Amino acid sequence: MRRSHFRPPDILPASTPPPNALQAAVITHLGAQAPRFVIDWVDECVSTNIALIENTPADDGRVHVLVAERQSAGRGRRGRQWQSWPDGSLTFSSVWHFARGTPAPAGLSLVAGVAVARALERLGVVGLQLKWPNDVLVNGEKLVGILVELSTGRARGLAAVIGIGINLRLPPDVRIEAQAGVTDLAHALDGDVPGRPALLAALLAELDNLLATYASGGFPAVKGAWEQRNAFAELPVRICGDEASLEGICAGVDDDGALLLRTATGTQRILAGDVSLRPLGGDAP
Repeated sequence: MRRSHFRPPDILPASTPPPNALQAAVITHLGAQAPRFVIDWVDECVSTNIALIENTPADDGRVHVLVAERQSAGRGRRGRQWQSWPDGSLTFSSVWHFARGTPAPAGLSLVAGVAVARALERLGVVGLQLKWPNDVLVNGEKLVGILVELSTGRARGLAAVIGIGINLRLPPDVRIEAQAGVTDLAHALDGDVPGRPALLAALLAELDNLLATYASGGFPAVKGAWEQRNAFAELPVRICGDEASLEGICAGVDDDGALLLRTATGTQRILAGDVSLRPLGGDAP
């Protein structure tokens, strides 16, 4: 079993008092887990992922979180832009540090997907599914996007920046670039959307809990929870790469988080970041 070297600290320094009401509300909702986090909630930035990658905080034993009301160039997977709207979405990134010398963490975007799904299920969302490698769906429609990027530095070691964007209330007649089948939390909860500080706290708390599991057991400790929510389990799919496509049966994931595609010539491992997933005979959610 491959093990992670993410290090939840035993002793945590007291968190800095938050400077605004939104940050204060998140800290309140986090309760006993609040000392684990440093929250920075800003009006606007280019991209929360870019900001944390370019200025990765030092490993002080806490998880640094950047939330933005607006992103001028929010980042999605494979160079796509993640669109967001003030009060209509929640977009944030968080930094998780790993021990020096640690290899690239396996299946981390899938772990984040399970954490998001669990948090939303606790809030009452039903019909949640996970689309490999990094989307959270509700009844086949995209609700959440996840982007994991690694940040390395000689002085600070390996860190993972986990960016999450969740649609709360999509504006009327909104058009999502290159994306069909999009939904929001208002539809999933029949209009009863929790406040953003409470939602953020729920997501961070579940990420913290699940990454502790990941730290001790690696991706195999989370694999079963991902498989239970696999949107395309045992369904025919098309894997579209940059130069070619493959068709087969979605046979789940392996212990490194790679997608397993069962084809006429055998089972193939599909690596994250190189492909997109399409159900045969239709557009992807």
